[in-house]
Amino acid sequence: MSKVILQECKSYGLSEVTNKINSGIEKLGGWNQFVKPGDIVLLKINLIGPKSSDSASITHCEFTRELVRILKGQGCTVWIGDSSGGAIAGMAPTTQSFKVSGYEKMAEEEGAEIKNFDREGVVEASCESRPGEKMFIAKPIFDADVVINLPKLKTHSAAIYTGAVKNVFGCIPGLRKAFYHKTAPDQAAFSQIISDIHRAGRFHLHIMDGITAMQGEGPTAGEPYNANKILISKDPVALDAVGAKMLNMSVDRVPILLTAQRRGIGEGNLDRIVLDGDYNTIPRLEGFKLPKKFRSNISKNSKAVTKVVDFFKARPTVNTKKCRKCNMCVESCPVQAINRETKKINYELCIECMCCHELCMFKAVELKSNNIVAGVITGLYNRKK
Repeated sequence: MSKVILQECKSYGLSEVTNKINSGIEKLGGWNQFVKPGDIVLLKINLIGPKSSDSASITHCEFTRELVRILKGQGCTVWIGDSSGGAIAGMAPTTQSFKVSGYEKMAEEEGAEIKNFDREGVVEASCESRPGEKMFIAKPIFDADVVINLPKLKTHSAAIYTGAVKNVFGCIPGLRKAFYHKTAPDQAAFSQIISDIHRAGRFHLHIMDGITAMQGEGPTAGEPYNANKILISKDPVALDAVGAKMLNMSVDRVPILLTAQRRGIGEGNLDRIVLDGDYNTIPRLEGFKLPKKFRSNISKNSKAVTKVVDFFKARPTVNTKKCRKCNMCVESCPVQAINRETKKINYELCIECMCCHELCMFKAVELKSNNIVAGVITGLYNRKK
């Protein structure tokens, strides 16, 4: 049985976050079960791109600030690390992301050390789903004594849901992430890569920032939703199973979670998960918008699911009126399908990984359907954004 602590937390006020995290950790046996004085603790955040903490795209820096204070109070040295997605001028924008998000300033104020995974070197590891192929994971994951994963509660236009399990993708430095999007373009193959990272890495505890979640077409183009939740677990799949259930999703409908469960990364069966904290049953987040790729009112029958997903299947397209010509979409495309000048997408090359939509910081990449009825619905949705 796996245990998930689900806490109600209505703001990023430091005292409230501290109390909720500490009381949750006590229900898992206390901080001494995870850290000891002198340990180096790496906080692996979600820093997908140069977005503000209030955007709901990233782990809020004030949420992480309180973890830094708690851990330093335990006598630990604290590192904060990640590698952002995409590319600007041929480079991953991680340095800019640490500044824009407020992390650089916060780390200086609190005495934590920033670890830009693009600059820290890598450790070679085996890629279990691809025998004989090597995987390169950011070195701080192995240099730290303890790694705490700090995901954000978000929906995802391609992966449907992103949380503790998927957050480890940021352990792949720089533009190497684009390689996996290219060589594992469908969700089944990509889900195996995520499980490979869990197998190869070292992740001891997972604490999710669900105070302000992202709904709709996440992980960057969605809208903030006040979920007011903190989730804590040693098991990333169990944590995400509870998180997804709050959004009216189930593990068997989210490929990344289903694959992780099948490969023994964690427990996805809610009947085998013990819930503790402020809740003894999983609450539903009323009015929470799901991505178009997922429809909660569909039967679990695979044929029905396939029909609806196909009906709403949408291709990315660049809205040139919103475009700021930063070329993030162009340089982040793993198959170079976007014209640098016109921003037109070559759909014969496009593998529909949605990296352009996921990484556009200005919401200029929209999802549009070829189906007339679905196209009308999608157009209305894009205008509402």
